[in-house]
Amino acid sequence: MYYSTKYSSPLGEMLIVSDGESICGVWFYAQKHFPSFENLIENDDLAIFREVKDWFDDYFKGLNPEIHFKLKPQGSEFRRKVWRILSEIPYGETLTYGEIASRLSPTMSAQAVGGAVGHNPLAILIPCHRVLGADGKLTGYAAGIDRKIKLLELEKIII
Repeated sequence: MYYSTKYSSPLGEMLIVSDGESICGVWFYAQKHFPSFENLIENDDLAIFREVKDWFDDYFKGLNPEIHFKLKPQGSEFRRKVWRILSEIPYGETLTYGEIASRLSPTMSAQAVGGAVGHNPLAILIPCHRVLGADGKLTGYAAGIDRKIKLLELEKIII
């Protein structure tokens, strides 16, 4: 059973999904790879939803809040490995797809990493917006490049 709530961020409406104990998904509406759910129950009163909304409120105020709630992204083992690396990118810092690939394997391609990054089911909480192309170039973002730029600016990252 999955529950949902909406969050009105400065960058647009977001859908937050939980299994009741963990946050399983956060997406901007109309972004690429937006999931479809069956039996999704809207419930704005879950304690974990209050926690994540407070976290987003602080984040969008330019703070660097710590995550004190459980995250439970669903994906292949490879994608989860990539998302773990993304989770380790400090606030205000970036990595390139190539740097992430080299952490996984000497033969890993940046393109394979890009596919996993693009399917990150926890927007902002797993900071895929902090991943840049070769030589620090700005690249795509499932929720739109304009949002990626605004998130990087919020974190004082100069591109």
